[in-house]
Amino acid sequence: MGDQAQRGALIALLCINAAMFVVEFFAGWISDSTALIADSMDMLADTLVYAVSLYAVGRSIYAKIHAARLSGLLQIILGLGVAVDVIRRFLVGSEPESEYMIIVGLIALVANVICLSIIAKHRKGEIHMRASWIFSKNDVIANVGVIGAGVLVSALASPLPDLIIGLIISVLVIRGGVSILRDAKNEAVQQSKS
Repeated sequence: MGDQAQRGALIALLCINAAMFVVEFFAGWISDSTALIADSMDMLADTLVYAVSLYAVGRSIYAKIHAARLSGLLQIILGLGVAVDVIRRFLVGSEPESEYMIIVGLIALVANVICLSIIAKHRKGEIHMRASWIFSKNDVIANVGVIGAGVLVSALASPLPDLIIGLIISVLVIRGGVSILRDAKNEAVQQSKS
């Protein structure tokens, strides 16, 4: 895929994720939902990753490797931040509102399925685009988790499903970051051999 196609895909992904970050963060704050806030931080991480990837389009392979590394580090940092918030809420307590979780989780799922369809044709492309594919795929999984947590919070009248899904999302974000760092390292090794 050409640079113009990459730019168009990344701009669309950046806009969708930035909008969903705002929606999910405020919904999570209003509803006291760790899972929604965790997912919003994932959206923020993705927004930053897409911005970095957009910068890399049309640049050298080394710039793309550096962009992927930065993307991976941003994911790990935000994932750790979410894990700290989950622990804080576990100790302090929370009362998540399941209706918000389910409705906003469904909206985010639709947004991320759209993102996945946009990036799908780039998933085997250059390293910065492969990173974008991994993040979009993880987002869909996280959204299903938020919806499931909302259902369980309502059924069990307990905040634990919300906290557990928030923690799982943070682990998913961290794993995605580590995966991108590994891919960037492999790409750098390949480039040094050629």
